[in-house]
Amino acid sequence: MDRDWFLTWRTYGSWLPGKEGFVGYYRTSDGHRVIDNVPGATATEDIPDLRRSMQESTTGPAIFLSIKQAEALLKQFHETAVHRGWQLDAVAVMSNHVHLVFGVDGDPNPSDLLRDFKSYASRTLNRLGPKLHAPRWFADGGSKRLLISESSRIGAIRYVRYQDGPLLVWLSDEAAGIVGHFPGEPAT
Repeated sequence: MDRDWFLTWRTYGSWLPGKEGFVGYYRTSDGHRVIDNVPGATATEDIPDLRRSMQESTTGPAIFLSIKQAEALLKQFHETAVHRGWQLDAVAVMSNHVHLVFGVDGDPNPSDLLRDFKSYASRTLNRLGPKLHAPRWFADGGSKRLLISESSRIGAIRYVRYQDGPLLVWLSDEAAGIVGHFPGEPAT
């Protein structure tokens, strides 16, 4: 694979800009535009005015995923990766967001990568049942991080592997060999 990517996206309305710990661009009180998206960095503090503004702009309830939905998403992520010729390394599905680490050949547009995973994921979730009056499954956009070195790839895999409270985490055999197996699993 020529490039490795770390994608993250949220479910609709579940983690609004302004809520403590969100990742995204925002303006500080002195007007500077910043983004707090470095793994392991201090989480963004609550920004009440931004959070309120975002809550007022939502057009339906927040979406939270179930284990059944997470399992269906994992299957779809594998199908998408195989179909596109991508190498999936790590997946974590939480109730309100998704992380993927994967490799690609060439230098495709990262927005296309994100769009493909999200659109096929939405189709899969649509087959499982309704969105409970929300306009869509996922929030607009998402984080697209190019992993520029093997150490950044390993760091992203570790980050995905050790998520707090995931519905599921999956690692390729290679990724599991890099960051270790799950507690109670035999090493292969």
